Amino acid sequence: MSALPRALCLMGPTGSGKTAAALHLASMLEKAGRPVAVINADSRQVYRDFPIITAQPSKEERDVCPHKLYGWLETTKKISAGQWADAAEAALRETLTEGRVPILVGGTGFYLRALLDGIAPIPAVDPAIGERLTRECEERGAPALHARLAAVDPEYAARIHPNDSQRNVRALEVWEGTGKTFTWWHNQTPPPAAYDVLRLGIGLPLAELAPFLERRIELMLQAGALDEARRALERCPDTDAPGWTGIGCAETAAFLQGRLTLPECVELWARNTRAYAKRQWTWFRADKRIRWSRPGEYRELEADVREFLSLRP
Repeated sequence: MSALPRALCLMGPTGSGKTAAALHLASMLEKAGRPVAVINADSRQVYRDFPIITAQPSKEERDVCPHKLYGWLETTKKISAGQWADAAEAALRETLTEGRVPILVGGTGFYLRALLDGIAPIPAVDPAIGERLTRECEERGAPALHARLAAVDPEYAARIHPNDSQRNVRALEVWEGTGKTFTWWHNQTPPPAAYDVLRLGIGLPLAELAPFLERRIELMLQAGALDEARRALERCPDTDAPGWTGIGCAETAAFLQGRLTLPECVELWARNTRAYAKRQWTWFRADKRIRWSRPGEYRELEADVREFLSLRP
């Protein structure tokens, strides 16, 4: 048995039911005398202005157990995988000190890799490279940079959205500054693990998941997603700000600014969500350490957790 501190990690595509699974485990473990805290591992759910659009847990869901690293970052601020990993590391330590079982929940595979497997030791790059690429991105658009990235690092390009300015600039910056791709750096020998982590996947193939994703967008709109985006625009009218790059955020901003009709907004939002879910499914299915369950089917999930934490059936 490992002497490392233990943590659970629930991962999988967007809209697959990770929050519901986490709350189910929280209830089960509370009854077993093992209280938990949920730690966010989603790069969009850190933003304060978009609780509905990024599907952050509701107040009722957060009341089940402590939730950490949700909705704390301003729209104008960007966050790297390394910065998130530092914050998550602090939240893990705090949770363990409180005598709780940490449950990392999210779909940002790169963030989870940075925390659990160690972040690549990428050397510092001349800031002038990033500044030039940022200007180019503003002038030509992120998809143009994504096309360049796909030519030199197709594996990483397949994992990020063509409109993700921050990640496209960063990946090209590393390529130009070091002569090595993001994928190459990330495949270097990781540091020793700091935690013993049970990796649990919740998900469905895209063909089965797609109707649920479309229904979720309908529910977000009914819950006030457009009003949420309108308030965010009043606070931060610069839609190139990091918080606006998330799926659903960019599309609702385009509608509110008159660049899309509402049906066009919804269709683009759904299409981008499906594409993102497909990339996530591909990323996570490649990790053979993950034990998979279908949404709402928790028997094997419970058994895996009980065994991992040495709980009685």
